[in-house]
Amino acid sequence: MLVAAAVCPCPPLLVPEVAAGAAPELDAARAACTDALGVLAAARPDRLVAVGPQAPGEHAGPETYPAGTPGSFRGFGVAVDVRLGAGHGAESGPELPYSLAVAAWLLARTGFSAAPVEGLGVGEDLTAERCAGIGRELAARDGRTALLVMGDASACRTLKAPGYLDERAAPYDAEVARALGAADAAALMALDTGLSRELKVSGRAPWQVLAGAAGGTDLTGALLYEDAPYGVGYAVATWS
Repeated sequence: MLVAAAVCPCPPLLVPEVAAGAAPELDAARAACTDALGVLAAARPDRLVAVGPQAPGEHAGPETYPAGTPGSFRGFGVAVDVRLGAGHGAESGPELPYSLAVAAWLLARTGFSAAPVEGLGVGEDLTAERCAGIGRELAARDGRTALLVMGDASACRTLKAPGYLDERAAPYDAEVARALGAADAAALMALDTGLSRELKVSGRAPWQVLAGAAGGTDLTGALLYEDAPYGVGYAVATWS
Protein backbone atom coordinates (compact mmCIF):
# COMPACT_ATOMS: atom_id res chain seq x y z
CA MET A 1 0.00 0.00 0.00
CA LEU A 2 1.27 3.47 -0.85
CA VAL A 3 1.20 5.60 2.28
CA ALA A 4 3.17 8.67 1.19
CA ALA A 5 5.21 10.16 -1.63
CA ALA A 6 7.62 13.01 -2.05
CA VAL A 7 8.28 14.54 -5.45
CA CYS A 8 11.61 16.31 -5.93
CA PRO A 9 13.58 17.67 -8.88
CA CYS A 10 16.79 15.88 -9.80
CA PRO A 11 19.36 18.34 -11.16
CA PRO A 12 22.88 17.58 -9.91
CA LEU A 13 23.01 21.34 -9.19
CA LEU A 14 21.09 20.55 -5.99
CA VAL A 15 24.43 19.28 -4.68
CA PRO A 16 26.24 22.44 -3.52
CA GLU A 17 29.65 21.18 -4.58
CA VAL A 18 28.35 20.77 -8.14
CA ALA A 19 26.65 24.17 -8.15
CA ALA A 20 29.73 25.84 -6.62
CA GLY A 21 29.22 29.62 -6.49
CA ALA A 22 25.62 29.31 -7.69
CA ALA A 23 24.64 27.01 -4.82
CA PRO A 24 22.57 29.63 -2.91
CA GLU A 25 20.25 29.98 -5.91
CA LEU A 26 18.71 26.58 -5.10
CA ASP A 27 18.56 26.95 -1.30
CA ALA A 28 14.76 27.23 -1.39
CA ALA A 29 14.48 24.06 -3.46
CA ARG A 30 16.78 22.18 -1.09
CA ALA A 31 14.76 23.33 1.91
CA ALA A 32 11.53 22.18 0.27
CA CYS A 33 13.08 18.77 -0.47
CA THR A 34 14.08 18.46 3.19
CA ASP A 35 10.49 19.18 4.24
CA ALA A 36 9.18 16.65 1.72
CA LEU A 37 11.44 13.90 3.02
CA GLY A 38 10.22 14.70 6.51
CA VAL A 39 6.71 13.80 5.36
CA LEU A 40 8.00 10.42 4.16
CA ALA A 41 9.62 9.69 7.50
CA ALA A 42 6.47 10.70 9.38
CA ALA A 43 4.44 8.17 7.36
CA ARG A 44 6.35 5.30 9.04
CA PRO A 45 6.86 3.26 5.86
CA ASP A 46 8.20 -0.27 5.77
CA ARG A 47 10.21 0.57 2.66
CA LEU A 48 11.11 3.58 0.57
CA VAL A 49 11.51 3.27 -3.19
CA ALA A 50 13.33 6.10 -4.95
CA VAL A 51 12.07 6.34 -8.54
CA GLY A 52 13.99 8.39 -11.07
CA PRO A 53 14.62 8.75 -14.78
CA GLN A 54 17.35 6.77 -16.45
CA ALA A 55 19.80 8.84 -18.46
CA PRO A 56 19.01 9.11 -22.20
CA GLY A 57 20.40 6.11 -24.00
CA GLU A 58 20.32 3.88 -20.93
CA HIS A 59 18.09 0.80 -20.67
CA ALA A 60 14.50 2.00 -20.52
CA GLY A 61 13.94 -0.10 -17.44
CA PRO A 62 12.62 -0.59 -15.03
CA GLU A 63 16.13 -0.99 -13.64
CA THR A 64 16.43 -1.83 -9.95
CA TYR A 65 19.16 -0.56 -7.65
CA PRO A 66 19.51 -2.25 -4.25
CA ALA A 67 20.37 -0.48 -1.04
CA GLY A 68 24.01 0.50 -0.99
CA THR A 69 24.33 1.01 -4.75
CA PRO A 70 26.99 3.69 -5.29
CA GLY A 71 26.69 6.87 -7.27
CA SER A 72 29.02 9.74 -7.98
CA PHE A 73 29.15 13.33 -9.15
CA ARG A 74 32.76 13.04 -10.28
CA GLY A 75 31.56 13.48 -13.84
CA PHE A 76 30.86 17.09 -12.85
CA GLY A 77 34.38 17.59 -11.58
CA VAL A 78 33.68 17.21 -7.85
CA ALA A 79 34.77 14.41 -5.54
CA VAL A 80 31.31 13.67 -4.15
CA ASP A 81 30.27 10.02 -3.84
CA VAL A 82 27.00 8.67 -2.48
CA ARG A 83 25.30 5.38 -1.68
CA LEU A 84 21.60 4.67 -1.80
CA GLY A 85 20.47 4.18 1.76
CA ALA A 86 22.26 1.83 4.13
CA GLY A 87 24.40 -1.03 2.90
CA HIS A 88 27.75 -1.63 1.32
CA GLY A 89 26.58 -2.19 -2.25
CA ALA A 90 27.59 -4.79 -4.77
CA GLU A 91 31.15 -5.30 -5.95
CA SER A 92 29.99 -4.94 -9.54
CA GLY A 93 26.95 -3.68 -11.41
CA PRO A 94 25.65 -0.34 -12.63
CA GLU A 95 26.07 2.82 -10.62
CA LEU A 96 23.10 5.01 -9.83
CA PRO A 97 21.88 7.27 -12.64
CA TYR A 98 22.26 10.93 -11.74
CA SER A 99 18.59 11.22 -10.75
CA LEU A 100 18.97 8.52 -8.09
CA ALA A 101 22.38 9.82 -7.06
CA VAL A 102 20.63 13.10 -6.25
CA ALA A 103 18.00 11.11 -4.32
CA ALA A 104 20.76 9.33 -2.39
CA TRP A 105 22.38 12.69 -1.61
CA LEU A 106 19.06 14.12 -0.36
CA LEU A 107 18.44 11.08 1.84
CA ALA A 108 21.92 11.25 3.33
CA ARG A 109 21.66 15.01 3.82
CA THR A 110 18.45 14.65 5.80
CA GLY A 111 19.62 11.59 7.71
CA PHE A 112 16.67 9.51 6.50
CA SER A 113 16.56 6.25 8.47
CA ALA A 114 12.84 5.53 8.70
CA ALA A 115 12.91 2.53 6.35
CA PRO A 116 15.13 0.48 4.02
CA VAL A 117 15.70 2.19 0.67
CA GLU A 118 15.88 0.82 -2.86
CA GLY A 119 16.02 2.49 -6.25
CA LEU A 120 14.13 2.13 -9.50
CA GLY A 121 15.13 3.74 -12.79
CA VAL A 122 12.60 4.28 -15.57
CA GLY A 123 13.32 5.49 -19.08
CA GLU A 124 11.55 8.12 -21.17
CA ASP A 125 10.49 5.48 -23.71
CA LEU A 126 8.19 3.67 -21.28
CA THR A 127 4.53 4.25 -22.05
CA ALA A 128 2.17 5.79 -19.53
CA GLU A 129 0.42 2.44 -19.15
CA ARG A 130 3.67 0.63 -18.41
CA CYS A 131 4.69 3.27 -15.89
CA ALA A 132 1.33 3.01 -14.14
CA GLY A 133 1.65 -0.76 -14.07
CA ILE A 134 5.04 -0.46 -12.38
CA GLY A 135 3.47 1.83 -9.81
CA ARG A 136 0.66 -0.60 -9.13
CA GLU A 137 3.20 -3.39 -8.62
CA LEU A 138 5.07 -1.27 -6.08
CA ALA A 139 1.89 -0.42 -4.19
CA ALA A 140 0.76 -4.06 -4.17
CA ARG A 141 3.73 -5.18 -2.09
CA ASP A 142 3.11 -6.24 1.47
CA GLY A 143 3.43 -3.51 4.04
CA ARG A 144 3.61 0.25 3.85
CA THR A 145 5.42 1.69 0.83
CA ALA A 146 6.61 5.27 0.36
CA LEU A 147 7.99 6.73 -2.85
CA LEU A 148 10.63 9.39 -3.45
CA VAL A 149 9.88 10.46 -7.00
CA MET A 150 12.64 12.34 -8.81
CA GLY A 151 12.23 14.31 -12.02
CA ASP A 152 12.27 17.72 -13.65
CA ALA A 153 9.59 19.45 -15.68
CA SER A 154 10.35 21.17 -19.00
CA ALA A 155 13.80 22.43 -19.91
CA CYS A 156 12.43 25.03 -22.32
CA ARG A 157 11.22 27.94 -20.19
CA THR A 158 13.69 30.62 -21.34
CA LEU A 159 15.96 31.49 -24.24
CA LYS A 160 18.95 30.28 -22.23
CA ALA A 161 17.29 27.02 -21.12
CA PRO A 162 18.90 23.74 -22.23
CA GLY A 163 16.09 23.25 -24.75
CA TYR A 164 15.73 26.93 -25.72
CA LEU A 165 12.38 28.73 -25.35
CA ASP A 166 9.22 26.83 -26.21
CA GLU A 167 5.87 28.56 -25.61
CA ARG A 168 4.31 25.22 -24.65
CA ALA A 169 6.64 24.78 -21.70
CA ALA A 170 5.07 27.18 -19.19
CA PRO A 171 1.51 25.80 -19.57
CA TYR A 172 2.87 22.25 -19.36
CA ASP A 173 4.77 23.01 -16.16
CA ALA A 174 1.79 24.83 -14.65
CA GLU A 175 -0.40 21.76 -15.18
CA VAL A 176 2.27 19.49 -13.69
CA ALA A 177 2.57 21.72 -10.62
CA ARG A 178 -1.21 21.81 -10.23
CA ALA A 179 -1.49 18.03 -10.57
CA LEU A 180 1.32 17.35 -8.12
CA GLY A 181 -0.11 19.78 -5.60
CA ALA A 182 -3.60 18.29 -5.91
CA ALA A 183 -2.48 14.62 -5.96
CA ASP A 184 -4.28 14.40 -9.30
CA ALA A 185 -3.16 11.03 -10.62
CA ALA A 186 -5.45 11.19 -13.64
CA ALA A 187 -3.85 14.45 -14.79
CA LEU A 188 -0.38 12.95 -14.47
CA MET A 189 -1.48 9.95 -16.51
CA ALA A 190 -2.74 12.30 -19.21
CA LEU A 191 0.71 13.86 -19.79
CA ASP A 192 1.64 13.33 -23.42
CA THR A 193 4.76 11.24 -23.95
CA GLY A 194 5.71 12.92 -27.21
CA LEU A 195 5.24 16.46 -25.93
CA SER A 196 7.13 15.61 -22.76
CA ARG A 197 10.07 14.41 -24.84
CA GLU A 198 10.00 17.54 -27.02
CA LEU A 199 10.07 19.73 -23.93
CA LYS A 200 12.92 17.67 -22.44
CA VAL A 201 10.88 16.66 -19.41
CA SER A 202 12.68 14.04 -17.32
CA GLY A 203 9.92 13.55 -14.76
CA ARG A 204 7.08 12.28 -16.94
CA ALA A 205 7.73 8.55 -16.46
CA PRO A 206 8.46 8.72 -12.70
CA TRP A 207 5.34 10.86 -12.15
CA GLN A 208 3.24 8.29 -13.98
CA VAL A 209 4.73 5.54 -11.80
CA LEU A 210 3.47 7.58 -8.83
CA ALA A 211 0.06 7.94 -10.46
CA GLY A 212 -0.22 4.18 -10.84
CA ALA A 213 0.89 3.54 -7.27
CA ALA A 214 -1.64 6.04 -5.92
CA GLY A 215 -4.64 4.42 -7.60
CA GLY A 216 -7.36 3.61 -5.12
CA THR A 217 -5.82 5.67 -2.32
CA ASP A 218 -7.13 8.86 -0.74
CA LEU A 219 -3.81 10.68 -0.52
CA THR A 220 -3.88 14.47 -0.52
CA GLY A 221 -1.22 16.64 -2.11
CA ALA A 222 0.71 19.76 -1.19
CA LEU A 223 2.94 21.80 -3.50
CA LEU A 224 5.95 23.02 -1.53
CA TYR A 225 8.01 24.66 -4.28
CA GLU A 226 7.72 25.54 -7.97
CA ASP A 227 10.14 27.62 -9.99
CA ALA A 228 12.21 27.54 -13.17
CA PRO A 229 15.78 28.58 -12.39
CA TYR A 230 18.03 28.18 -15.40
CA GLY A 231 14.91 27.80 -17.54
CA VAL A 232 14.11 24.33 -16.17
CA GLY A 233 10.92 23.61 -14.26
CA TYR A 234 11.44 22.27 -10.73
CA ALA A 235 8.64 21.23 -8.40
CA VAL A 236 8.56 19.77 -4.90
CA ALA A 237 5.37 18.19 -3.60
CA THR A 238 4.12 15.69 -1.06
CA TRP A 239 1.29 13.17 -1.18
CA SER A 240 0.22 11.88 2.21
